[in-house]
Amino acid sequence: MPHLRGVGQSPQPRVDEAGSFWRQAEDLERLREDLGLDRLLLVGHSAGTRLAIAYATQFPQRLSGMVLITPPAGYLVDTPSDTVELIARRRGEPRFDEAIAASDAGPDLTSDDAFNTWHQRTAPLGYAAWGPAEQAHATIGRWSAAAAKAYFSVEPPGDLVARIGTLAAPVLVIAGANDCLTGLAPVKALATRFPAGRAEVIAECGHYPWLEQPGAFRRAIDAFLDQWGSADKARPAKS
Repeated sequence: MPHLRGVGQSPQPRVDEAGSFWRQAEDLERLREDLGLDRLLLVGHSAGTRLAIAYATQFPQRLSGMVLITPPAGYLVDTPSDTVELIARRRGEPRFDEAIAASDAGPDLTSDDAFNTWHQRTAPLGYAAWGPAEQAHATIGRWSAAAAKAYFSVEPPGDLVARIGTLAAPVLVIAGANDCLTGLAPVKALATRFPAGRAEVIAECGHYPWLEQPGAFRRAIDAFLDQWGSADKARPAKS
């Protein structure tokens, strides 16, 4: 798992554009070369799916397959979001209602501490239930306001959807049936943009399926990997 620019052991870029999801596709390509791999199987979650898609559309000949886990898809599909309906089902839960209010107020980017406090307040939105396991998971790690700003500093090209439509590699899109962050309908629609794409919806699940429904998540991943492995062995290597 690479540490993206400004995160973990990777330093903050000197200019924001270098830390954008679009430009960091070049970092993945250099990593592929350094590892001596002919092609990459990419797995991305949430905002990380932007980087996975950026790589796939800039280096399509180097992509052997891709798994997009609860991807925000509004920038790629015309399907209206159904987050309002999903949120309405949870109204009345005090901690959830507090998270909605914080989300509506927007993030505080004045400092890392303020940014992380906002994420903690909005955390219940990401889970289908707010139990002990979810509460513990929500405290893991810290967010970097500067890295987040840089990550979204470059708009993707206007022909990105058209590029997606030319990808030959198999793509699995995993959606949480109760994901109040991305919605369900746009995520399912994204799978149809890929010629070899398919969607897997996990019931009673929000934005983090490996935590909330690990058994169903593992079954979806394993089935895809079995299919991908057979197809990849049959595909000739590219020089």
